[in-house]
Amino acid sequence: MAHKIYPLKNRSPILSPAIHHRVFPKRVILPSIKHLTLLTLALLLTFLISLALGSVSIPPSEVLTVLLGGTATKPAWQEIILNFRLPRALTAMAAGSALGISGLQLQALFRNPLAGPSVLGINAGASLGAALVVLTGGGAGVLGQLSVVGAASGGAAIAMILVLLMARQVRSSLALLIFGLMLGYITNAIVIILLHFSRLEQTLAYLSWTFGSFNGVTWQQMPILLSVVCIGLVIAQLSCKPLNLLLLGEEQAMSLGLSVTVVRCYLIFSASLLAGSITAFCGPIAFLGLAVPHLGRSLFRTQDHRLLVPVVVLLGAILALAANSIAQMPGSQTVLPLNAVLALLGAPVLIWLMLKQGKQPG
Repeated sequence: MAHKIYPLKNRSPILSPAIHHRVFPKRVILPSIKHLTLLTLALLLTFLISLALGSVSIPPSEVLTVLLGGTATKPAWQEIILNFRLPRALTAMAAGSALGISGLQLQALFRNPLAGPSVLGINAGASLGAALVVLTGGGAGVLGQLSVVGAASGGAAIAMILVLLMARQVRSSLALLIFGLMLGYITNAIVIILLHFSRLEQTLAYLSWTFGSFNGVTWQQMPILLSVVCIGLVIAQLSCKPLNLLLLGEEQAMSLGLSVTVVRCYLIFSASLLAGSITAFCGPIAFLGLAVPHLGRSLFRTQDHRLLVPVVVLLGAILALAANSIAQMPGSQTVLPLNAVLALLGAPVLIWLMLKQGKQPG
């Protein structure tokens, strides 16, 4: 017997009790407050550690004093915390949350565990924009850094517009996935050609940008980055029910009253906004968008996006802060490539979780 559906104004359907329980099980929500509280405490601890560790070690008590509006014992500590480590830590939290949510949305949309922010060519578009500035000698100085951010944002926006136009023309998510991959290949090919004709110092400058870094965002740029990320996260929170319905498959979701085309467009907009803004400000940060959603599902054993969205936000921020602290090499002047640290830190944990889950019956 067919289930009755009563569509709301926002196109999010109210399902019959049987289907509603299958898509939105109540038992997942009950323990979530405890889990989210633990993750929040872990995030606060990681945030404090990231401010204390670095080439100069600062006692955690001094960090707390500065954060609460006091004055550190040494003026240099105050300067390091407020003008270097605090904006870097906030940038890492924003990047981890944004890329994690972007990956979560795209994996649900394409029903593909390998989908990530780079799958739609958004990162490649941002990289092309940055390459056009850096490889033509326009990336030097403060004005040059702003030019790189603006060009990367423009490249990501153009890629996003192309993908959105394609999403309105095709019904198949597989075709859209292939289009995004081809767009990425095209833009990467153009970048390679530009690298071939560039001078050595320009090539090195661009390669340095591709390593990824949370160091480049200033206090003046921070409101722009955080505002864009917050908009994307709000859209993600509002899209939990459509994301859960998409887990049933596009045809099943459409039969339950979901407008897949509309949902696809605003999910792509949100994922592109999050991934594009982070790539513009921090470079093409790899691994987070792919791994963090898997970590959330493995740790909490749920597919319910009402729990996964806040979990991924917190896990992404924690992982990004941890990778940033390791990259700064506490007690040393050396800074490791961020993307390398992220892969070395997260991949073994993810492999272990997948092996552990694979050994469990059922």
